[in-house]
This record gives sequence, structure tokens and C-alpha cells, in this order.
Amino acid sequence: MFFDRPAQILTVIRESMAANGTVRMHQLANERMVNIGGRPVIMPVSRRQSAVGRGGESVKLVLAFAAIYLVWGSTYLAIRYAVETIPPLVVVGIRHTVAGSILLAWAWMRGFRPKREHWISGFVIGALFFLIGHGSLHWAEQYVGSGLAALLIATEPMFILVLAWATGQQSISRISALGLGLGVAGVAILTAADLGTSHSTLMGVLAVLLGSLAWAAGVVISPKVKLPTDALARTAVPLVCGAALVWVAAAATGELRQTHWASISLRSMGGLAYLIVFGSIVAFTAYMWLLQRCPPTLVATHTYANPVVAVLLGWLLASEPMSLRIVIATVAILGAVVLIRRGEGTSEPKQAEAQAQSASKIRSAAMEKVS
Repeated sequence: MFFDRPAQILTVIRESMAANGTVRMHQLANERMVNIGGRPVIMPVSRRQSAVGRGGESVKLVLAFAAIYLVWGSTYLAIRYAVETIPPLVVVGIRHTVAGSILLAWAWMRGFRPKREHWISGFVIGALFFLIGHGSLHWAEQYVGSGLAALLIATEPMFILVLAWATGQQSISRISALGLGLGVAGVAILTAADLGTSHSTLMGVLAVLLGSLAWAAGVVISPKVKLPTDALARTAVPLVCGAALVWVAAAATGELRQTHWASISLRSMGGLAYLIVFGSIVAFTAYMWLLQRCPPTLVATHTYANPVVAVLLGWLLASEPMSLRIVIATVAILGAVVLIRRGEGTSEPKQAEAQAQSASKIRSAAMEKVS
């Protein structure tokens, strides 16, 4: 699972430190840009300053991985606390309105100006990610535990694989198929004993799976829509659009009228504040920063860690059950994610080889026509 990844993370950190010593980065490692009279000027940097910069980069990498591993894993418990006295859609609306507004203002100050096509795409992705994805998750945590919700959300890579295969974007290898089967078995083990307990538990489980499916659909669709190319704006626009849709849904379902602002508990306020500051701003910023510096497959290892963190926190802090069935289901679902990601890795070279062979045939046919 993700336990074999720390060595790779350490390798990335060491490479980031060593990269400044290569011939390609030699000049950049010994120079820095400063603003003098409103114009950027390159200034030499001493060896001591350069070493401090390399050390700072390593610390940032460690903190960024800690954010997406631990913070995102802890948000499930924060959601549970927030929806105790705040209606779930109101929680989602406040969370993403504040976070999206801050990130959009940041992108605006950097020179980003949204276009009409950005807003249209933002509403499409925002509906899948935040209205359906997060809306159903927050609603479901009124009825299911935070650890159970996190494990069900871990099915997202399975849904992505199936949707990508259904749209012709990706083939399913034998390893990926084995992962899908193991994942289905894990979900069955996880939910079989709970489905007969109450109707609300069943609806909560189905709502989490619906949210996972919606998020997977957003991942598959997002490369095809015209979102901003700037990474910060690409995050901010769907957040703001999704928040607007959530507020409409909260008004339509009556949640706004049902919100008793004076009765909100300190624990719910703390959970909401944690979701805004750490879940949406800190962790997501760290995630986007890591994607610019590390291989995506390494950054994606947070999907292995988050359910484990959520289950342990739910058990330690919220007295959620920790049974042998949950442990077996956790191993099965995380094992499925590992197999699917490895299957994707083995299928990519085959697809590239097939595309190369197809291109070669086309070139040969064109040359024959010319001759």
C-alpha cells in the first residue's frame, strides 16, 4: 500500500536538493531575483544562502505531503462534527464559498481574468465535485461514521477506471480488473452488516457511493472542458461555481430556513473552520504545489493514507467501531486501489506502443501513396 512510498518521497526530496547542484540548474542555484525600482533584477546568492534555500524546499515537501496525508484524512471527522448542528448543504456552501473566494482573489491578484467559457466549465465541474460529490458526503455523515465514509470514498479510483473505459479513454488490464473485483468485495464486506440495520444507514451508504461516482465523473470530464490553465484559478473557479449551486440547493431543500444559527455548537463551528482553513485551503494548495514538483502517481498516494487516518481518528476520537470486518474491508479496498494504479501503469506503455504502431502504419501508407 502506501507504506512503501516514504522511500520514494525521500528520494524526491533528495533529488530536489541535488538538482540545484546540476549543470542545468547551476546558475539558478547561485542567483536570485529581487525587485529593484519595480523591475526584476538577478542577484548573486552566496553558497550559504543557496544551501538554506535547498533545505527550505525539503521542509516544504515534507509539510506538503503531511498535509495531504493527514489533513485530508482528518476532514471526514471534521465533517461529522460540523453537520451535528449545521445542515450539511449549508456546511458545504460556507466551506467552499470562503475557500473559493480566497483562492479566486489570489488568482485575480496574480493577473487571472475569468472568461465566459471558464464559468460554464466551472459550473459543470462544480456540480459534480461539490454539489453532488461533497453535498452527498456531508449529508451522509449524519447517518454513517466518518471512517466508513472515508473507506467508501476510496472507491473513487474504481469509478474513474470504469468511466474512462466506458468512454474509450482507457483499457482495463488484468491487474486493474482484479483490483475492481477486490474493491467490490471490500465494499460488500464493509457494508453488508450495516445495510439491514436501518433505512437511513442504507441511504447514507448509497449517498457516499453516489458522491464518489460524481467526483470520478468530474475527474474524467475535466480534461475535456475549458477550465483555466492557471492551476490556482483552475481550482478556484469550480469551487466558487459549486458553492453557488450548493446555496441554491440549500434554499430549495429548506436547509437555509432550518438553520438555527444561535444553536450551532462550538464543536460544529470548529469542524467547519477546520474544513475551510485546513481541508480546502492548506491541503488543496499543498496538493497543487506537489503536482508541480513530484510525479502525479506519488502525489496520488494520499488516496491510500486518507482512509486509514480517517478510520483511526474515528475510532480514537469519536468512538466509532473498529472490528475485524472493518480491518479486512480496509485492506481489501486499499489493495484494490493499489492494483488499479499498477494496472494503469502497465496499460499506459501498451497504449503508447499501440498508438506508435498505428502512427507508423499511417505514415507507411502515406509514403506508399506518394511513391
